[in-house]
Formats: sequence, structure tokens, C-alpha cells
Amino acid sequence: MAELHLIKLSVGSDSIESLAAWQQGARARGSDGLPRHVTRMWPRRAAELLDGGSVYWVVQGFVQCRQRLVRFDEVTGSDGIRRCAFVLDPRIVPTTTARRRPFQGWRYLKPADAPADLPAGRRSEEELPPGLSAALAEIGVI
Repeated sequence: MAELHLIKLSVGSDSIESLAAWQQGARARGSDGLPRHVTRMWPRRAAELLDGGSVYWVVQGFVQCRQRLVRFDEVTGSDGIRRCAFVLDPRIVPTTTARRRPFQGWRYLKPADAPADLPAGRRSEEELPPGLSAALAEIGVI
């Protein structure tokens, strides 16, 4: 069980599918072919995050999915500034939805506060609108 996770806004994504499509592009992949997200700050709690942690993606105001963290790579931009690349497992796991207000950067997320993975039997169902799914989750229906 993971010690710690991250939560991050997926800016520009309007669905899990659009996040996946962006990650399949050359700009989002490293030389090893794995998707990555480059950010300015390096997590101080990297060891805890790499012990089974994931990035929980907020898409259109709702946590909708997660990806397991594989490692952190140092990246130096054309401006000479050192940055951190979150290297991700390419498998995107849908989660129950949870409303999240906008925030900048990323935040640590305790496992107890992380939305549950969507059960395997429900992943092939047509997706509910995020607002409806979040409301149902709040009252314990899903």
C-alpha cells in the first residue's frame, strides 16, 4: 500500500480520453517511451511517493483517474532551469470521481483521502457526467 500520492490538475484535458491521447504524443514521452509530466518543483518526499504512489488527475474539476509513479527524472530546459519529470506508468486507472477546487502545482495526497479505483466491472460502462458521479459518491451510492 502506498505511503503517499500526488494530486495534480490535468490542464487542457476535458476527459480521461483526452489525457490519454496527449500522453501518447511525442512531447509527453521520454526517451524510454513512458509518459511524463514536467514540473518545476521536486517532491521532497520522493521515496514515499515511489513506494507505490500515484498521481491522481483532476480533470474538469473532478478527480477522475490515477497513474502510478515510476520514477522522477531531472530535466534541464532550453532555458537552463532544472526541473522534475514525473515518469508515469502508461496505464490510466479510472477512479470514483471527487470534486476538487482549482489549485496551482501539485499537492501531496494521503491514501485515506484518495478516491477509490473504479471497480473493474464498471470500467466498460458508459461514463456518468462527473458532477452526477461525484454527487452519487458523496451519498454512498457508488
